[in-house]
Amino acid sequence: MVVGVLVAVIAAGGGYWLGHKGAASGPQETAAATAGVGGTGTAGAQRKLLYYRNPMGLPDTSPTPKKDPMGMDYIAVYAGGADEETAPANQVRISTEKVQKLGVRTEAAQLRALDKAVRASGRIEPDERRVYAITPKFEGYVERLHANVTGQAVGKGQALFEVYSPELVSAQREYAIAVQGVTTLKDAGGQAQSGMRQLADASLQRLRNWDISEAQIKALTQSGATTRTLTFRSPVSGIVMEKKAVQGMRFMPGEALYQIADLSAVWVIADVFEQDIGLVKNGAQATVRINAYPDKAFAGRVTYVYPTLKAETRTVAVRVELANPGLLLKPGMFAQVELPITAKGQVVTVPVSAVIDSGTRQIVLIQQAPGRFEPREVKLGARSDTHVEVRDGVKEGEQVVVAANFLIDAESNLKAALGGLGSSAPVPAPAAAASAAPAMAAQTVPGAGPAKTVGHQATGTVDSVDLKAGTVSLNHGPIASLKWPAMTMEFKAANAALLQALKTGSKVTVEFIERQPGEWVITSVQPADPHAAH
Repeated sequence: MVVGVLVAVIAAGGGYWLGHKGAASGPQETAAATAGVGGTGTAGAQRKLLYYRNPMGLPDTSPTPKKDPMGMDYIAVYAGGADEETAPANQVRISTEKVQKLGVRTEAAQLRALDKAVRASGRIEPDERRVYAITPKFEGYVERLHANVTGQAVGKGQALFEVYSPELVSAQREYAIAVQGVTTLKDAGGQAQSGMRQLADASLQRLRNWDISEAQIKALTQSGATTRTLTFRSPVSGIVMEKKAVQGMRFMPGEALYQIADLSAVWVIADVFEQDIGLVKNGAQATVRINAYPDKAFAGRVTYVYPTLKAETRTVAVRVELANPGLLLKPGMFAQVELPITAKGQVVTVPVSAVIDSGTRQIVLIQQAPGRFEPREVKLGARSDTHVEVRDGVKEGEQVVVAANFLIDAESNLKAALGGLGSSAPVPAPAAAASAAPAMAAQTVPGAGPAKTVGHQATGTVDSVDLKAGTVSLNHGPIASLKWPAMTMEFKAANAALLQALKTGSKVTVEFIERQPGEWVITSVQPADPHAAH
């Protein structure tokens, strides 16, 4: 019993001593902790947390971390009125966790030369300057064909066909007689010899005008004998592209019997789109590829840009000349033409995916800090396949969002941030952004800074609630701030949680703002009777 009493006394004394020591040291440690949280001492000191506020500025706070109905994290507010990450009005804030889920990726704006390649489809055509037509200048008959197949290769001077013509025979006979007369009147002199010589010269010129070769004329002069047929020969080495001559047929003066093309060099007529035609210049080098020869690239040169545009395809024809060794390029083949365009110098560029184009404005998201993005309106210049020149709005080295920028638009109130750019022009946002970005509330949350919109207050009775449309019909009393009389009107709710507090027939006091002309949005709901909540 004595031992038990001693143990109890010792335990009580130790507890008293420990409790007294804790009471003595507790206030000092608490004060030190408070000074460390709220003070401005060392760099590692932390601020004192007050509460968490709604990320969209609605008058809703929480003592613990939470998310709003859209899944956005509430923002921590510390002593002195500072947010966890105070962002200017023209910036968008997304939680780092959300940034990782969206797959946001950034890249620094860089100086680079925007080399570009204009690509166009085209077709192989013969060089029009190397196409020849064989057309007799007198009437006659086709006696014999030497080149009798379309597509046949012929050499220069090769016989094509023989013709018989009464006019030709008569002209040869006339020339032979005139030459014989000149020889006969050689000693006569005077006007007779001169007249005969003029007749001989006229007959010879007539034969030459009919494209009689000099060899045939020489043979006729030496022998004096006329030939029944005349042989037409190819004026150039090439391919018979067209053959209308048929053995035994009659032809008229000027009728094209053969067409021969020299295909040692060909044209590519490329159809360049309207927006690229300003980059194409005469003399530019071109690379031509043909599906039939995927391992070959043919080098050519732009020689002419046609002055007209095809309205149906919005393209302009561009002529490219190139050699055709081995006659691999066949007229009618399809071709892919690539025209490399060399940049004039280095310019500030961003990836093409970084630009959000609304049609009237081009926006680029700049990462100012982890989870903080600033939308910038930019002026764009030249483009390459992967990058675009930024003439104004972005500096070299700034981090721009190149992936998931449209998702940032949908996850944040980008419209409100764009309002901070100082431009009143509207910026269309995706449908997801419209549903995910309610208007900023009118009321000021303690420690959250000044309100961004003018708010109003009204007291009235709920007539009806449309959960699907997100609207409520409220019969309210006079509103002095707007000089409104008592009336019944329709309001929109900032979020679905507010609709749950609006019951038909209940008397409430609401705070609302004008989100846009004629659109009144309720941002806060309180029972009109303070004891109603109890």
